[in-house]
Amino acid sequence: MKNIVPKDGFEGLKQNFSSDAISGFLVFLLALPLSLGIAGASDFPPIYGLVSAMVGGLIVTFFVGSPLTIKGPAAGLIVIVAGAVAEFGLGAPQGSTAEEIARYGWQLTLGAVVVAGVLQVIFGLLKLGGLSDFFPLPAVHGMLAAIGIIIISKQIHILVGMNPLTPEGKAMVEPMELLREIPTTLSHIFLHEHVAIVGILSLIIVFGWPYVPIKFLKKIPASLVVLIVAIPLTKMLGIHNSMELRNSAGMLINKGYKPLLEFDKGLLDIIGINVSFQGFSQIGVFIKYVVMFALVGSLEALLTVKAIDLLDPYKRKSNSNKDLVAVGIGNIIAGVLGGLPMISEVARSSANINNGGKTRWANFFHGFFILLFMLFAVYFSDLIPKSALAAMLIGVGWKLAHPKEFGNMIKIGTDQFMIFVVTIIFTLATDLLIGIAAGILLKLFLHLVHGVPAKSLFNAKTIVKESGLEVHGAVVFSNFVKVKKLLNKFPKTEEIFLDIRNCKLIDHSVIESIHHLKDEFKVEGGALKIIGIEEFKNMNNSKHELATKRKK
Repeated sequence: MKNIVPKDGFEGLKQNFSSDAISGFLVFLLALPLSLGIAGASDFPPIYGLVSAMVGGLIVTFFVGSPLTIKGPAAGLIVIVAGAVAEFGLGAPQGSTAEEIARYGWQLTLGAVVVAGVLQVIFGLLKLGGLSDFFPLPAVHGMLAAIGIIIISKQIHILVGMNPLTPEGKAMVEPMELLREIPTTLSHIFLHEHVAIVGILSLIIVFGWPYVPIKFLKKIPASLVVLIVAIPLTKMLGIHNSMELRNSAGMLINKGYKPLLEFDKGLLDIIGINVSFQGFSQIGVFIKYVVMFALVGSLEALLTVKAIDLLDPYKRKSNSNKDLVAVGIGNIIAGVLGGLPMISEVARSSANINNGGKTRWANFFHGFFILLFMLFAVYFSDLIPKSALAAMLIGVGWKLAHPKEFGNMIKIGTDQFMIFVVTIIFTLATDLLIGIAAGILLKLFLHLVHGVPAKSLFNAKTIVKESGLEVHGAVVFSNFVKVKKLLNKFPKTEEIFLDIRNCKLIDHSVIESIHHLKDEFKVEGGALKIIGIEEFKNMNNSKHELATKRKK
């Protein structure tokens, strides 16, 4: 039975109702605290993280091209969203209160999210789902690691009840500033001791729960355990759930300040049109964030789809273009209603597979349970201590910037490690777009240094033959989109060759993509064979199978 591919549509719903409903419920338990935490960290009202997850489940399910991915807000976009809220907030009318500035920035950010969603729909319709192949993997991993570091740099202060201020009295937002301020914050760790106790205990649960020896308990998401412990503990300690601003010495500057209007109304009061397109008046800022939402969000969504396809026990091939359209539709609707931008989220999608999800209906059920929660427990979001949410987000940031990512890049090759680190440094010092651009430029420069002809960087000479493809010059990330497109025109039920004997170099990103293509051919009964690979050797004395290879 395991080899029989589950049906799609309403037939699939009837066939896999119980397995998809159970998986959807378990994913809901994981998505609930994370969606609230991601929204709060993004300077959105926390409840609107759930709005995005609900839209991603109840609506986007009917448009998706990937059967197992879960749609919702993602930690990888926190930095961009929070930056947008802050920059758009600068345009608020003079004399506005802090809450009014934050609300103004939120609503204008929604306008950028909606326009970015329209762009994503256009990307999908233009069949630009192969966009992810253009970005070199070391730069992508560097971008994600930098996002993880940025998340940690902010949340470690909130964990103990602090929000460091600049000399001008404004909350710090620059990653390098926040990183430099960590020793000061840690030196005053118990200045607000009750908040610190809740935060540190939550952090212990986040990192310690996976090591619990009882299998049944390990199935409960660590983030849910944090809520079960932190909420009653917060009430017992008498902590008020408000953001406190402190200066570099840890002195309390303003008690009770809330970065966004807290909502204590019912679901019908929350759901409505919240978007504003006044951001057009700040055209430079508006274009910047539309591009970042569309580009980074699409890239993360496409990479997740690719990763989840590899985990799918039925080896189904997702339609990345259709899925990009679905994510775009979700972002348009979520943006209008006030929600965060969404993607195909990798942690929740992986959990869906591990929980036995079979079809797109698992994503629908995850959204359905979020809707039920919002109908009957909307006040709950105000009960969750910010220090507990900070602990969950530090856990997310740690996974993105885990030391093993650095170790893995070193194993693949020193050139890949250089690109990885440069992307991180430029992202931390500037922003995501400049960071990934720096990684791409360094990768191109290294290819030229290693002998790749300049004319081959973006357009490798290809000769299409009856049983395969012959490539001349080099096969690198920047010209592989065309090569892959040609390979995909061949029937995957047959034996096809890729002849690289006339190439000087084949890079790491391409080698990994070819491994994935080989799997696709194998699943459908065919084979993709690489002719001439034995004439290449790994660069930088790397022993990793995915290392960049140069002609001997």
